[in-house]
Amino acid sequence: MSSPGDLTARARIRDAAIELFADRGIDGATIRDIAQKAGVSSGLLRHHFGSKEGLRDACDEYVLNELTALGNRFIEFQVVDRITPGMLRMQRYITRSVLDGSPAGSALFDRLIEYGERWFAATDLKVEDPRAFIAVISVMKMSMLTSRDQLSRVLGVDTGEPEGWARVLRASLEIFSTPLVTRAQADLARTALDGLSPSEE
Repeated sequence: MSSPGDLTARARIRDAAIELFADRGIDGATIRDIAQKAGVSSGLLRHHFGSKEGLRDACDEYVLNELTALGNRFIEFQVVDRITPGMLRMQRYITRSVLDGSPAGSALFDRLIEYGERWFAATDLKVEDPRAFIAVISVMKMSMLTSRDQLSRVLGVDTGEPEGWARVLRASLEIFSTPLVTRAQADLARTALDGLSPSEE
């Protein structure tokens, strides 16, 4: 991994922003904070990115590309990348960005769904509602990140660190690879759901 001295000023600013945005949220990190962490002036930050929103857009693009590349390596080559603090930071960043209630966050979530739908189209999975399937999986994964404090408390290990996150991922693999209901139970539940209709006032 490159040391801070090996990075360009633009990359140092981006990495500093990702770290601070992941820890404090978009609103909680100022341009001054980011510039100070990156070891540059606020003026240089504005020169490279124009504004805080411009910096956020660049971070969104970088993190999305990095995380989808990890997913693609697993899907295409069955390569499981090592869990690193940097990877976990990017996951926290993207979750913070998506959940901040801004148009940019909503746009990023839409892009995650589009990526999921492209992945789904390349599989042999058969589900009734593919878009809902992808959206729910995406939110379930984000909930594992937003519930870090509670998960860490009950598991006795910090799930924001590689060792703890590996334990969470092992549990999620068990969940996704183990049927929790029988086919008959699933059919019964679907029939019940089909019978639901909006309540009349």
